[in-house]
Amino acid sequence: QARPVESGGGSVQPGGSLNLSCAASGFTFGAKDMWWVRQAPGKVLEWVASISSMSNVIWYRDSVRGRFIVSRDNAKNIMYLQLNSLKLEDTAIYYCATNKYGSGRGQGTQVTVSS
Repeated sequence: QARPVESGGGSVQPGGSLNLSCAASGFTFGAKDMWWVRQAPGKVLEWVASISSMSNVIWYRDSVRGRFIVSRDNAKNIMYLQLNSLKLEDTAIYYCATNKYGSGRGQGTQVTVSS
């Protein structure tokens, strides 16, 4: 099974925004619930957001709710994560995955928030 390809990361100041993308292939993307997970330096992998296959159920971890927005385009096999009002503690490698444990994740995209 091919791994997804995450992109869109970068370096921003606190309060900034980024828009991450996850391009999936090798599986029936439109039939799967998808997750964004992240791993900060020296910390364990944690889930950030999830979106059901038809986008009708969306979850966010408390620390990002109200700041991040997850969406998907099943016709394009792409999932997005809009990151707004970024904080220093959002610094991490962000991955898309097929469950909250990070299964099937790609190489990730680095998000660095620093002043």
